[in-house]
Amino acid sequence: MMRCVFLLVSVLICRAAALYDSRDDVVELTDSNFRNRVQNSDEVWIVEFFAPWCGHCKNLAPEYKKAARALKGVVKIGAIDADQHKSIGGQYGIRGFPTIKIFIPGNSKPIEYQGARTADGLVDAALRELKNVVNKRLGRGSSSSGSSGTGGSENDKDVVQLTAENFKKLVLDSKDLWLVEFFAPWCGHCKNLAPHWAKAATQLRGQVKLGAVDATVYQELAQEYGVRGYPTIKYFPAGPKDRSSAEEYNGGRTADDIVAWASEKALENAPPPEVIQLTNEKLLIDACTDNQLCVVAVLPHILDCQSECRNNFITDLKSLAEKFKKQKWGWLWSEAMAQPKLEEALEIGGFGYPALAVVNSRKMKYSLMRGSFSFDGISEFLREVSFGRGRSAPVAGAKLPKVEPIQAWDGKDGKLEEPEDIDLSDVSLEDDEPNPAKRTEL
Repeated sequence: MMRCVFLLVSVLICRAAALYDSRDDVVELTDSNFRNRVQNSDEVWIVEFFAPWCGHCKNLAPEYKKAARALKGVVKIGAIDADQHKSIGGQYGIRGFPTIKIFIPGNSKPIEYQGARTADGLVDAALRELKNVVNKRLGRGSSSSGSSGTGGSENDKDVVQLTAENFKKLVLDSKDLWLVEFFAPWCGHCKNLAPHWAKAATQLRGQVKLGAVDATVYQELAQEYGVRGYPTIKYFPAGPKDRSSAEEYNGGRTADDIVAWASEKALENAPPPEVIQLTNEKLLIDACTDNQLCVVAVLPHILDCQSECRNNFITDLKSLAEKFKKQKWGWLWSEAMAQPKLEEALEIGGFGYPALAVVNSRKMKYSLMRGSFSFDGISEFLREVSFGRGRSAPVAGAKLPKVEPIQAWDGKDGKLEEPEDIDLSDVSLEDDEPNPAKRTEL
């Protein structure tokens, strides 16, 4: 009887943790069935790599189920717990959750889905890829255009047509990241690139802009950027830029290669995560449960380390957040003794302040840094943590500690509270000594 109860509870827990169950039209994928179901399939698959503890994954689940219902019998929709089946997640370089990839029959590399996390967005992407597969089987190819940048094809609608007149405004004066192809209509390599360029432009929409310049028409513009052969692709980083900002693209020429290269550049150009003061419980939950790890620094009290001192520590933490931004961690700081339950749960304070710990909320474990609280010291500690090395311990109580709501630091120096002024004018200061005149001489 007890065994049956245990099995029933186990099943219920597993179902709750997985986000999807047999009642949904989402196929449950695992290490054991992934190759046969997806990699060896002759069907289009959309696969979500998720973690049960991930808040964004939970938010996506209703839309993902809706898309699966709409695409039933048309495109396969699957989901894999990459936290449990790490070998599959590692195979596809999964760094954050949820990650959605589209698997196309005959393609060795899946396509990263970059669209809206809605049922409509997922369905549109699925049908677009399905249409490309059908066209390819009919010998039509994925684009009806004979050259890149001609602007006559429905499939290259996301490729921006660039000219000498609009180049400065659209590319140099924008804050966006750009990939620009300089092509010639008669160039065979350009024609081969065209469908891949158009496909990559669609997949990167909203993240990286792809443009095309007909170098035979705008020869001066091509000469300005040293174009000597076709196609030539130039990369323009995000933010303020000028002609000297252009860099040579050195990636592959397939849509998958272009998307992978541009996505990596976009990640490099992305702003670092914020280093936030821990002033309420929601901040701790968001930083630690929506990310694989969260870094928690406890800085000295403002009376022991005034504004300049504290800002130096925060500047180092921001630089570290920039250095490790690809890891997509949460970053928090607190003042010594402001959050006693947090310090108790992470055993902070025994070595003095400042102190730093890294929390894994899904395993409810933490690693406490015992070395130097400096940029180099923290960097080395975080590098070890990122490789899964170093000592760890369970979080006290096996849950995130309670956080006291406090006022955010105003950025100013701390001041000792001055004693209240007491009016002593009405206080009688009688001498407790007996009246000398009344003393009796012995």
